[in-house]
Amino acid sequence: MKIIYHCFGGAHSSVLAAALHLGLIDKKKSPSMEELLALPYFDKTCDEDFGSIRFMGIDESGNEVYILGKKNMGKRYSNILLGIAEILGAKNELIAVDCMSRVNLNMKLGGFTSRRMGMVKLGRPVLGWGTRATFKALVNLAEITRLKTMHKGRGIK
Repeated sequence: MKIIYHCFGGAHSSVLAAALHLGLIDKKKSPSMEELLALPYFDKTCDEDFGSIRFMGIDESGNEVYILGKKNMGKRYSNILLGIAEILGAKNELIAVDCMSRVNLNMKLGGFTSRRMGMVKLGRPVLGWGTRATFKALVNLAEITRLKTMHKGRGIK
């Protein structure tokens, strides 16, 4: 199965959710900024990365986990991904996870300031506060997704 976590920029919430899914980050404690920055792609994307599906790893069940930045396409992006999978005859092999419902204002402001405006020293602390504030919600999203993969793998919908 393939799992694609997606968010606006593909640099923060999708990366953290995928890392949680893969066990790269301890889900029991909010990570430090150093731990976040050690993750592949965290706060490191550029304009060329938008729309690119990037591999994060393989989970304990053998599922491939990816991330994607979609800009402002919203929930439509999940529909596009699932529609393509259906055309290819692989709809049951894909889970598209929209992380935007877990993103708070500090994450949006910090991410915009850091990535889009290039003011990393100003944006990163704000991003860190926002990330710590929404950490449990992202843990929940990753756990829900992991459970879905287990059910899909057994033919349960």
